[in-house]
Amino acid sequence: MANFDINNTFKRTSNTYRLVVMNDDTYDEVVAFRLSRKSVYVGLSISFILLVGLTIALIAFTPLKYYIPGYGTKESRSTLQLLKIRTDSLEQTIHVKEQYLEGLKKVLTEGNPQQLDTLPLQLPESKQSID
Repeated sequence: MANFDINNTFKRTSNTYRLVVMNDDTYDEVVAFRLSRKSVYVGLSISFILLVGLTIALIAFTPLKYYIPGYGTKESRSTLQLLKIRTDSLEQTIHVKEQYLEGLKKVLTEGNPQQLDTLPLQLPESKQSID
């Protein structure tokens, strides 16, 4: 296993290389660049950061943000909350009406209900004076 020398690694990042773009037919140099590993790394990092920043800015400052799931305007959120409240109240109303209809069905189908709602009243006999 080769010895890992940190100083040698940092020196290699500073070594310069030449990137030449040539015309294939005439072998003329079109463009020549002097690059090092460090400059390529810095250039790619900066371009990545700029690309991410532009994407975030594009989404944040344009109407594209409305296509993100879960994001909406304040009006749409308040409308959704109002619809949720109405739905809950309608569900409660339907439940109460179903209970009422079940009670009516019991009374109509069973001629003699098992439980009576009221107790028979025993009124004391009143003394009437006959004149």
